Amino acid sequence: MVPLLHDVLRAAHLLSLPDIYIRLRQVLDNPEYTVAEVAAVIEKDPAMTLRLLRMVNSSLYSFAARVDSVGRAVTLLGSQQIHDLVLATSIGLTFKGISSNLIDMQRFWRRSVHCAAACQHLAARVGECGRERLFVAGLLHDIGHLLMYQAIPGLAQQALVRALADGQPVYMAERSLLGFDYAVVGGELMRLWELPESLVELVRCHLEPERAQHHPVETALVHLGALLAGSEQENGMFDEGALAAAPRVWTATGLSPEECLAMRETIKHDFEAITQFFS
Repeated sequence: MVPLLHDVLRAAHLLSLPDIYIRLRQVLDNPEYTVAEVAAVIEKDPAMTLRLLRMVNSSLYSFAARVDSVGRAVTLLGSQQIHDLVLATSIGLTFKGISSNLIDMQRFWRRSVHCAAACQHLAARVGECGRERLFVAGLLHDIGHLLMYQAIPGLAQQALVRALADGQPVYMAERSLLGFDYAVVGGELMRLWELPESLVELVRCHLEPERAQHHPVETALVHLGALLAGSEQENGMFDEGALAAAPRVWTATGLSPEECLAMRETIKHDFEAITQFFS
């Protein structure tokens, strides 16, 4: 392991997810859990309760009647989506102390949410891919950068400056300067937090999806979702320059650049609805 990467991951051992996520995991790890038990965990956190109800009543779902209880929200969304939403919010809280001088957290989450929305729509188009798992993978694909800005802020910024100056993807500048990239950091962080190995692979390999051994199609979709998000949030051109897609993703997914671009408006609609959950 690259010595500097070892130092970054050592800093990760000092991080822990909020109690609400720990308690939720404990409930869901019991095969005989009930909706009431899941709801009880959420209801102990007023902020999480408000966010969940706000999201379930958004245009993203358009349920016929207003949802006014956490229990009903859990029933409608399902335990997996509840888990993923709480996980994403918990990770956001874990890194909330990062200085705004280092990274614009609002911009970071907007790009991440956009990627999550894109991944869901891409998964629906391809079929036979777990939309919920793709959603959370898209949401957390860039999580390694948060740890890097916390553990090695100066070097992380230096890599970003070099990437902008050279017109290359950030991960290439990171590899050149640091010997590793943010996707490796994100994958290792998720493994440290004992998240599913499927998520670890999707995050760790999304930059080069051909490296995925167990979930190549899903990893290719996260790759495309990240590029679509980058083209919208960073004003780049999808599938061009630093946002060029890995050639093999088209064969792996059966998609085309034109199909991906045609989804942009629908993705934007969901992006705005999901953003309410994280505001």
